Amino acid sequence: MRTRTTNRGLIVGIVALAVSASCHVPAATAEEAAVKAVYYVDFRARTAATYGHAFIWFGRMDRKEVEVAGLHPASDSPIPYMIGQIFPVPSETGKSYGDLDEQYLTGSYRVAMTEAQAKPVFAYIKHLQASSPLWNATVYNCISFIQDIARYMGLRVPGIHVLYPDIWVSRLRQLNGGRENQVVALSNILAGSAPRSAAAKSAAPKTTETPKNQSASASNNYFSIGSETRVPH
Repeated sequence: MRTRTTNRGLIVGIVALAVSASCHVPAATAEEAAVKAVYYVDFRARTAATYGHAFIWFGRMDRKEVEVAGLHPASDSPIPYMIGQIFPVPSETGKSYGDLDEQYLTGSYRVAMTEAQAKPVFAYIKHLQASSPLWNATVYNCISFIQDIARYMGLRVPGIHVLYPDIWVSRLRQLNGGRENQVVALSNILAGSAPRSAAAKSAAPKTTETPKNQSASASNNYFSIGSETRVPH
């Protein structure tokens, strides 16, 4: 009789342990998934003295530190900017005045990534910054710079940088999915499952590019950038 009672107790204990273990699996899996997509690239637009400025934030969403990459003339003087309307001028590729101030923000499209996805993207951003591309308002400008990054990530891009920065960011969202003030996972974008608003579904920008796995690095020779129709941004 004791043997039967002991066996029954053992069976009940094993079943209880199995049920308890199974209840913890979904929670752990969900937590794991949340941690994986902690890296991001945020395509941003802000106001400026002229047409505005396009740039990116990138880093980890669980940290306060923000890295900034954006193309602009290498001077606080307005003279290089004016010269750059016609001729290419030396550039800087880090943050500029106003890039960290939310009050100047006019558009944002944040894409979340896993560590495996982020590593090559962040390396490409650093490579693009180190290549010191020349800035020109009509040939290779701030939108061209972040468009190269979006293209490298595999996103669909407007394919033209003659737009105001906030319009370009809005079209990037329309092409790839997601809503205003919403973080979208790169995996969902590439799988075509990112949510789309009704406006985004009906909007069809005339000039777009299909995603590419990799983009050629920016060249110091501004004549090699491409042959799209351009106007100052």
